[in-house]
Amino acid sequence: MTKKCVYPGTFDPITNGHIDVIRQCVRLFDKVVVAVAANYSKNPMFSLEDRIQMAKIALAEFGEKVEVIGFDTLLVDFCKSQKIPTSVRGLRAVSDFEYELQMAYANDSLWSEFETIFIKSTLKNSFISSSIVRSIFSHGGDFSHMVPKGVNDFLKGKKCS
Repeated sequence: MTKKCVYPGTFDPITNGHIDVIRQCVRLFDKVVVAVAANYSKNPMFSLEDRIQMAKIALAEFGEKVEVIGFDTLLVDFCKSQKIPTSVRGLRAVSDFEYELQMAYANDSLWSEFETIFIKSTLKNSFISSSIVRSIFSHGGDFSHMVPKGVNDFLKGKKCS
């Protein structure tokens, strides 16, 4: 039986911190589905299509072990549709844990078979967040050390909002 997990997020944009967590997932699971959430309530800077494309560029190195799929449903419903009851969430700080634990309990209440696994980022990437990258991007600063090279190249072609 293949061990699979879903790593969901808005990935607005995908960062080295996300790649850090995905790299750890690849060591633990046979297949990782990176689920890019439409999440319009967060008012993403980049379109869902752009976020999916950036994720595919950033994750090409993992080959068939990682698949990128966009979704616009509840996470639990997406996981049911994929027949994957395991979700991975990355943690950088205690504040992440408080929010993620609350979400895990909510998901558990929607699907009793659902499991959430927490993986910490490495210390090197613990300060990186998509919101920091977006802020630097919108001010024309250099964020190249926070995102994969392919994502940095992709973003060079985008206008700052």
